[in-house]
Amino acid sequence: MEASSYQRPLPEGPIHPGSGRGIDWRKLFAPVAAAGLLLLKFGAKLKALLFLLPKIKVFTTSASMLVSVAAYSLIWGWKFAVGFVLLIFVHEMGHVLQLRREGLEASAPMFIPFFGAVIWAKSLGDNAAAEARVGLAGPVIGSLASAALIPVASATGNDLFTALAFTGFLLNLFNLLPVLPLDGGRAMAALSPTMWLVGFAALVGLTIAFPNPIMLIILLVGGLETWRRWRERKSPGAAAYYEVSPRDRFLVAATYLGLIALLAFGMTETHLERDFGDA
Repeated sequence: MEASSYQRPLPEGPIHPGSGRGIDWRKLFAPVAAAGLLLLKFGAKLKALLFLLPKIKVFTTSASMLVSVAAYSLIWGWKFAVGFVLLIFVHEMGHVLQLRREGLEASAPMFIPFFGAVIWAKSLGDNAAAEARVGLAGPVIGSLASAALIPVASATGNDLFTALAFTGFLLNLFNLLPVLPLDGGRAMAALSPTMWLVGFAALVGLTIAFPNPIMLIILLVGGLETWRRWRERKSPGAAAYYEVSPRDRFLVAATYLGLIALLAFGMTETHLERDFGDA
């Protein structure tokens, strides 16, 4: 893609198989199929519109953050919503800062309720190693921000900060799935394109286990991008793009696997048992 668009979705309202609730797959796939048809028919116009959105004042970062806070407040209350949106902001700024370190211009984040946030850049770098650094910068900075909430929770005794830390760890871990356009898929660009297929298979499994429209949209976008890159991977330009030094491969792999381990540990340590019984 000529422009990068980082989406930070959080699966909502999963319906577990065997729960006694029937899954109407037609209702789930209908909006995704419609979105796919629109992308195919009006792709160029939609792309132009996306590039114009950051220039429209009503869609500034602060305004879109307020809209997202209001939307999430309907579910979790305003205090948690503010913390959640700030965690997404820090995550996105990790991408922005790394893009600028790579010498590339990047827009400020724009928030989309229930989908997270997006940034725009004309390129993700000159090669797959740069793309991996940009992709991993978000989870690295986002994980540090989430971890910083743990001492705050300990000092205040307020479980709100513990819950936010857990949610931040979960959000960053989800984004490390090795499938495009998630951050883990960006990291895999510097390792092995084969991992895109593994990640896509894992995403299919998660979508079947926890079907909802957001997961299906990620599956659609990820499938199209994975297929495009896989088809073009042996072209002369792509071969040069994916040529990565052993040192860079090691650093990306170590960062990627280390993040997964630390985030899983962080989730374990910040998980709160919820008591639904009488107080």
